[in-house]
Amino acid sequence: MVLAIKLLLFTCIWPTALLISHSDHHHHRYHHHHPQRAFMKRHNSKRELRMRKLDSTKVRPMKSEQLLRIEDHDFALRPSFGGSPIPVGIDVQIESIDSISEVDMDFTMTLYLRHYWKDERLSFPSTRNKSMTFDGRLIKKIWVPDIFFVHSKRSFIHDTTVENVMLRVYPDGNVLFSLRITVSAMCFMDFSRFPLDTQNCSLELESYAYNEEDLMLYWKHGNESLSTDEHISLSQFFIEEFSASSGLAFYSSTGWYNRLFINFGLRRHIFFFVLQSYFPSMLMVMLSWVSFWIDRRAVPARVSLGITTVLTMSTIITGVSASMPQVSYIKAVDIYLWISFVFVFLSVIEYAAVNYLTTVEERKQLKKKGKAAGTYNIDAVQAMAFDGCYHDTDTDIDLTTYSVHSEESSTRGRTPSITNLDEPRMKRKRSLKGNVGRIILQNNHVIDTYSRVIFPIVYIIFNFFYWGLYI
Repeated sequence: MVLAIKLLLFTCIWPTALLISHSDHHHHRYHHHHPQRAFMKRHNSKRELRMRKLDSTKVRPMKSEQLLRIEDHDFALRPSFGGSPIPVGIDVQIESIDSISEVDMDFTMTLYLRHYWKDERLSFPSTRNKSMTFDGRLIKKIWVPDIFFVHSKRSFIHDTTVENVMLRVYPDGNVLFSLRITVSAMCFMDFSRFPLDTQNCSLELESYAYNEEDLMLYWKHGNESLSTDEHISLSQFFIEEFSASSGLAFYSSTGWYNRLFINFGLRRHIFFFVLQSYFPSMLMVMLSWVSFWIDRRAVPARVSLGITTVLTMSTIITGVSASMPQVSYIKAVDIYLWISFVFVFLSVIEYAAVNYLTTVEERKQLKKKGKAAGTYNIDAVQAMAFDGCYHDTDTDIDLTTYSVHSEESSTRGRTPSITNLDEPRMKRKRSLKGNVGRIILQNNHVIDTYSRVIFPIVYIIFNFFYWGLYI
């Protein structure tokens, strides 16, 4: 009985003693390892603090941004939002005019565009009153004017070797923002006086989002806000003047906007076109007059000369038209070239008339001779059409004689009888020697005689009026 009671008490007390023993053992191990874990924790904290010091930009803003208090303001809004419009001054320095295109009616210009405004949110304390200069990375974090070029086709900010952007902030909050830009913009050209024309082009600047109630755009230094490089020059134009002006632009949906204008005049160099168009056309017209002095029976010579001058004038006109825009009105160069073409064409028509009237006259003479003698003689005058040489009717012997008999013509036709050929040729040479001028003058048609005087006089009068009108 007693033994059973002892076993029962041992069974109840043993698990409790075992649990207490295990707890004491665990507590002893915890106190044994805790100093090592605390040391590792302190070591890791020091390491993290050291890393934070080495890369502090990832934890807190840069010193300049902290000085300007950029994180303390909302730069999505313009300065003085809700109040009076912010004044933004502009000045421009033109570096170069790269090209002028008549075909595309545009120009390309490289310039320095500078903006001036005041943003009190960017003011900072400075004992020496010195400004701070930044590159383009700070531009994205502050408010800047949204200026764009009206009627521009292409534009870009230069980025060699870095983006050509500069931001300068003064202690009182005044800001200078400068860009180097190349822009291609439209120029509405009038070619009615081309190539004796003067073109007026303009580059227009305007705020895209802010109308005159929010932003007042103006030239910073008046007319002196626009400056140019002294060495700006173009191959085809004289740059007459640069000027700055301003105005307002109205949009029905958004209202009135301030707009600034960069105006410049271009006067074309004419010497290039004189060499390429005017002078060759003058030569072709004068060359067509040579046919008036060639014998009227030299058909191959006069026809070839006329066709050559006509084709040359057509080539000149085509070349000029290919380099010009397809406008619907007549240009000054078109007037000159087409009138020159008319003179050349009339010289060909003149010879056609001379040749026709000469043929009619000779037929009448042959009919008279045929009625008197009963035969038709192809004399020296007609022989010119075959051998290309002049035949003097007074000294030359008939080259070919056709005997025509009314009874034989129905059965045998015409039978040529060729006489001695050498003797007429020798006589022609003796008759022509020393008498070429007299022969040409005596055997010219009356139309050729008048054309030698009328054509040059009319062309000179046309040139006098043309150059007096356009120059």
